[in-house]
Amino acid sequence: MVNIMIVEDDPIIQQTLASALIKWGYEVIVTTQFDNIMEDYHTYLPQLIILDITLPLYNGYHWCQELRKVSNVPILFLSSHNQPVDIVMAINLGADDFITKPFDVSVLIAKVRGLLRRSYEFTSEVARLEHQQVVLDLKATTLSYHHKTIDLTRNEFQIMRVLFENVGTFVSRDTLMTQLWNSDIFIDDNTLTVNVARLRRKLADIGLEDFITTKKGIGYGLVMHHE
Repeated sequence: MVNIMIVEDDPIIQQTLASALIKWGYEVIVTTQFDNIMEDYHTYLPQLIILDITLPLYNGYHWCQELRKVSNVPILFLSSHNQPVDIVMAINLGADDFITKPFDVSVLIAKVRGLLRRSYEFTSEVARLEHQQVVLDLKATTLSYHHKTIDLTRNEFQIMRVLFENVGTFVSRDTLMTQLWNSDIFIDDNTLTVNVARLRRKLADIGLEDFITTKKGIGYGLVMHHE
């Protein structure tokens, strides 16, 4: 059974989330140890975390950073903070998705199911994809180049997977968003921009500054500049 950890200090929202998730067959852990979220994480090893921003002692941004030091577990931010800067901050720190309060339970469940599906149900007989000596490991969700390896978040990995599978052509932003989130209805276009920008910074760190090419009005691709 999939277990989901809820990090939310409002008891009413805690109960709403827990009840909805249990109805869908998920096992739920509601943490009340707000001074040390990491202890509960290591104890229960959840497959997904729903994380509020405003928490006692340390905020959700802090805990997201701490979690990303040790895990690529899918993180869904749930918060009344609804400004673009809040969403951008969450995604930059490693969150996989963001939903604002007040929220529709059916939308939240759809996001949870989508995150779990993208994170754990991707299977392939192919263990890795390769292009210009750059290797995308489909099992470890890492990318390697000249003996240097970087870890990818769930969204970064899915972006690279789609681009590798379409080498030599440009993939539209709409197609990428559909691949990442199965629907572009609930996703701000800026979220994709943030993910790609963060991914490019990681690639630059291992000598791949121009690996992803942008074609204005079209999208992104692993395309040589003269093509």
